[in-house]
Amino acid sequence: MSQLEKYPIKILAALGESITGNDTIFQWLLDNGYPELAAFSSSIRGSVKANDWLLKNRYQYLSALDYAIDEDKSARGWLNKYGYREEVMLADCCNNESTARNWLQSNGLQIFVLLAEKINEFRESMTFDYHKKQF
Repeated sequence: MSQLEKYPIKILAALGESITGNDTIFQWLLDNGYPELAAFSSSIRGSVKANDWLLKNRYQYLSALDYAIDEDKSARGWLNKYGYREEVMLADCCNNESTARNWLQSNGLQIFVLLAEKINEFRESMTFDYHKKQF
């Protein structure tokens, strides 16, 4: 079981809404015991400060996932090395890998496909380019 799978589906759905810019849901995650998911959401949206918080608070896998989503091969390799298979598949799904999408669906992880769609919805709506530090 991946780390993300440990969260209830409704919390992962809330994460997806937060990623697409729902500030009310973002604040709810922050105020109701899910600061790591709020930080992950902010990190995906380009916040270096949020990514630093993830690393400082021992959520390296979320930081690596963020970078893997941005096609950082070393972050993807780190996730693979430490057994985060589902997170690797999520990152690959975000990068339009059909085999990853099929794998997630066939393994009952439709919520991860939904997250990938939300992440891509956000990415497609971006009108600026940001550069993150190397992982």
